[in-house]
Amino acid sequence: YLKISKLALAFAIIHSKPPGKSCKEYTEHLAKTVSEQDFGWKSKVEVLEAEVLRLRQELLLNKICPRFCLENDASDETLLGQECINPMSYSSQLEDSGCDVSNDYAFDSLGIASDFHQSEHVNTSKCWLERIPPLNLCCTSKEESLTAPVQFLQHLLEIRKLSEGGILQADFTELENDSFTVCNSVSQLLDGLTVFYNSPKFPVSNFLTEAVCVLISLITDTKLSNHVLKKCFKKLEEFKKNLIQIILRNSNVNRFQALHAVSHTLVLLGRNDILRNSLVSLLLSEVRQFAEQLLEAHQIQAMYDITQYENIFPLCMILEQLLQNETEESNVSSSDYDGEEKIKFLKNLDQIILHLSDEFPLFSLYLWRVSVLLNSAQIQ
Repeated sequence: YLKISKLALAFAIIHSKPPGKSCKEYTEHLAKTVSEQDFGWKSKVEVLEAEVLRLRQELLLNKICPRFCLENDASDETLLGQECINPMSYSSQLEDSGCDVSNDYAFDSLGIASDFHQSEHVNTSKCWLERIPPLNLCCTSKEESLTAPVQFLQHLLEIRKLSEGGILQADFTELENDSFTVCNSVSQLLDGLTVFYNSPKFPVSNFLTEAVCVLISLITDTKLSNHVLKKCFKKLEEFKKNLIQIILRNSNVNRFQALHAVSHTLVLLGRNDILRNSLVSLLLSEVRQFAEQLLEAHQIQAMYDITQYENIFPLCMILEQLLQNETEESNVSSSDYDGEEKIKFLKNLDQIILHLSDEFPLFSLYLWRVSVLLNSAQIQ
């Protein structure tokens, strides 16, 4: 049937071919026309899928914490008046998802909303639930495409925080029934961050920093992280690997600002107890492999990739910072890391440092410092 169909299509193209065009040219023209139509349908499908996800996000938020009328039946005018009196109120921060907050007291270093007095903000939190802004996924720019998942996840975190304080009653068992929505939102956020870090624009806006902070807060939250990690752990591992490769492969002349932004994100991820071990293992593996390649090139007097040599230092600094934090906090023993990667890294490390120390003193120093941190944590 397939052969007959192909033959029929070939005869149809030959018979309908306009004069002055070869069969090949006409076939390519038809193929281009069909592909453009397919692309149009794909874009329409993406818009519809985004709209479905938006509706699922709103539905899930309403199931977890249904909207209700204010006890004091405050009118919209009264609410607007309250916001004019206190423009930086908790309600206004939530309404714009906290993505452009410049005040230091509004968010701490991890992007978590600062503590507030319960009695002062009971009504404003209810006002926020009454007027959750619509989540818009139909965006074109890289930064705007992150708005919907960031806003949804931030709303989820705020409901969780308010419920812990006894201000709201929320049923988070609904997450078990609709884990798809949360996981899809997290995947969207990770994909959007990966796209941005592959071709960043500077200066980096506060929104991108806030997006990373929302992700870290979600993973750190004990109740919400379980639902996320069940479905998204592989996606998070892939995200960390992508960030490491972005650092190693970046060959732009003015790349160091971009490397700093990616490095900062990896450090934030590494502060999480669940993600720290696998991230340290990945970093140990990359640094060890490069050290072995550099030693081999040095011994045979071969050329080595100077760009990769420069890019390896951010990985060394991230690794050192994570190990240093762990040694100071003493929360996790170094033996909890992937034993195989640690053994591989420390094996013959003294010989590698000895042979590279004259030609590459800075890199050798970093290798030695990492080994000292690994050994000191193990001794403790």
